[in-house]
This record gives sequence, C-alpha cells and structure tokens, in this order.
Amino acid sequence: MRAITAAARHELIGLSGVVERNWYLVKRYAWWELAFFVWTIANTLSIVFISKAAHLSPAAENRLTTILLIGAVIWAYLGIIFEILTETVAWERWEGTIEYTFMAPLSRPVHLIGMGLFAIAYGIVRASLVFGVVAAFFSLHMPHVNFGTALLLIGVASVSFIGIGMMTAVLPLISPEKGTQLGFMGQGIMLVVSGVYYPVSVLPGWMQAISRISPATYALRGIRHAILDGASPAAVWGDIWPLIVIGVVAIPLGLAVFRRGERYAKKHGKLKRSG
Repeated sequence: MRAITAAARHELIGLSGVVERNWYLVKRYAWWELAFFVWTIANTLSIVFISKAAHLSPAAENRLTTILLIGAVIWAYLGIIFEILTETVAWERWEGTIEYTFMAPLSRPVHLIGMGLFAIAYGIVRASLVFGVVAAFFSLHMPHVNFGTALLLIGVASVSFIGIGMMTAVLPLISPEKGTQLGFMGQGIMLVVSGVYYPVSVLPGWMQAISRISPATYALRGIRHAILDGASPAAVWGDIWPLIVIGVVAIPLGLAVFRRGERYAKKHGKLKRSG
C-alpha cells in the first residue's frame, strides 16, 4: 500500500511540475502572449463583423453575432490546446531540453496529461477573456445564457481535444522538418467539418459523416444551445454522450500513438534533430 501511495505521490509531483514549467514559460514570454491575445481579438472581430454586413433585424443580428462569436472563441480555445500539445516536442527542441525531458523519471502519460491540463486551464482563461471583450464590443444581449452547461461541455470536450492533440504531438517527433505544420493541418480539417462558422447541415454528405467523429461538432452545437437558449445539461445530453465516447477512445489511442512515435524517433535518431 505504501509503495502504491509513494508511486502516486511521485506521479502527482511530476504532473504539477509539468504544469508549473509551462506556467513559467508563459510568464517568460508574457509580452508575446499579450501580442497573440490582441491578434486573437482582431481575428475574432474580423469574423463577428460578418453579422453587421448581413443587414438583419436587431434580434436576428444579435443571434448571428453570438453564433459567430461562439464559433470563433471555441476555435481559438481548440487552437490553444492543439498548439500547446502539438508543439510539445518543438518547444523542447528549441529550449534544448528534449533529451533531458524524455529521460526524466516521469511516465509519458503523466507528461502529456500535464501538458493537456495546462492547455485547458490556459485556454479557458484566454477564451473567456476573448468572449467577454468581443461580447462587450458588440453589446450582445444574452438573456437565456446558461454558462454552467457551456463550461460542462467545454470540460467534457477538452478530454477529446487532448487525446487528438496527443496524436498530433507525435508528428514533430517522426518528422522534425514538417511535423508541426502537419499538426496544424489536422486542426484546419476539424475547422472545415465541425460547423465552426456555419451549420454542419450545409456540408456535403461525406463531410457530414466526417463531422460525426469530430468532438468540436458536438461541443459547438451544445454550447450554442446553452448560451442562446439556456439549455440544461439534460437538454444537450445528445451532445455530451458522444463527447464522452470520443474522449474514452481518444486518450488511450493518443497515448499509444505517441509511444509508437517516440520509439520510432529514438530508433532512427530523430529525437534531437531540428531539421
């Protein structure tokens, strides 16, 4: 029993260490983080202003603005998770610590889950700030909003996002030259099929089929119901349970894919290569 307790304590210390290390990196590049935040605001505004150009009634314009804002904010949140996880290897190479990290007495699941937990915390803070700033900019009226349900959906969806992020994180390992770019290509594919800025129903049938395995599809639909219509968790259960299923599959699959990629990189001498 003591051995199990000691092992669990060791892993928890390692988990907190991964989170803490990422926090120090954010503080070190705080001005760049601020610049990126301003860019995210500008990018979100460029999308949400589409509702102004549609010349709708005030009520319809308010609804379209909210729909576009939710899409932009969730896309930015997803982008943060993908960026932090996909660049796990790239950052280590850049800092010159990749060999030390991969030789550290820390299990790979704890390492990657720690990266994911930090990505969730950091992403939620950033997404909330973006949502608040842009909503105030447009003076949005959301009388039925249910932020509790929206946060629940984000939390459940984040598990799936982490699992997919683990899969993309392996790409820079097996391809130091173009792996990171390929990871962001995967993020772009999710953008197309998940109904970020338009309903999934407008897509061709084969793309709608792909959208059913994207966690972003269910997260966006459920969050929009929660914010626009005040939906309760029970009302959006049809979006919650697919997220749970995808998360249960994605985390173990992501860990297995990363382990395989790590073995391949070590075997072929690609661990520390920068090109």
